[in-house]
Amino acid sequence: MDRMSRGRDWARMEVAPGGTHHLVDGEPAYADRFDEVLRFHAPGLAPVRRAGLAWHIDPLGRDAHGRRFLRTFGFYEDRAAVISSGGWHHVLPGGEDAYAARYAWCGNYQHGRCTVREADGRYLHLALDGQPAYLDRWWYAGDYREGAAVVQAEDGRSTHVDPSGAAVHGRWFIDLDVFHKGLARARDEGGWMHVDRAGRPVYSRRFAAVEPFYNGQARCEESSGLRVVIDQAGETVRALRP
Repeated sequence: MDRMSRGRDWARMEVAPGGTHHLVDGEPAYADRFDEVLRFHAPGLAPVRRAGLAWHIDPLGRDAHGRRFLRTFGFYEDRAAVISSGGWHHVLPGGEDAYAARYAWCGNYQHGRCTVREADGRYLHLALDGQPAYLDRWWYAGDYREGAAVVQAEDGRSTHVDPSGAAVHGRWFIDLDVFHKGLARARDEGGWMHVDRAGRPVYSRRFAAVEPFYNGQARCEESSGLRVVIDQAGETVRALRP
């Protein structure tokens, strides 16, 4: 495979051991070397860093947009988080700013939303146009999955909100995770369990720890240290550790 053919096939590129360049089928994709490279993402650009500056390259190792930053991250939904002298923000594949604002931290766009932290420490989500998706500010806000994101209020309790910032179920928990196949890990005063889209526990048991359900079963740990696999009714189907 010649250099041009390798360069076009960015989806097959891997980060080389040592993290200084990319490989295709075990061969270097280009001649240049960097202090750090990250994986390629659509539309076929990868973050690189060298001598204290960061930018994006195309599959042939060429500068993708000519701008330089303190740090660059991968593109998600055609937007990449970067750190410039003014703070965190997102750029488009051509290097243009996606919006004018600057933040204390930015996540990655997922399902048309991105979590960011403002200078005062509060979190919110941005829409694709870079505008706040709602008026509220949170002590913490995570990524969206299956139409809902976890947000934490100042009292430390968490709930789910939809892309407009409206409550999904209005129930609050000590700790909470995103939905995975319609169920979310949640913790109340009794311990960890799984809840449905209405925020209702799907069984009565509580655990010291639970994992998401995988094909209808989940690995959990009881307060005694016993590890078990349960079904979605909360019944033990196998003991893993006495």
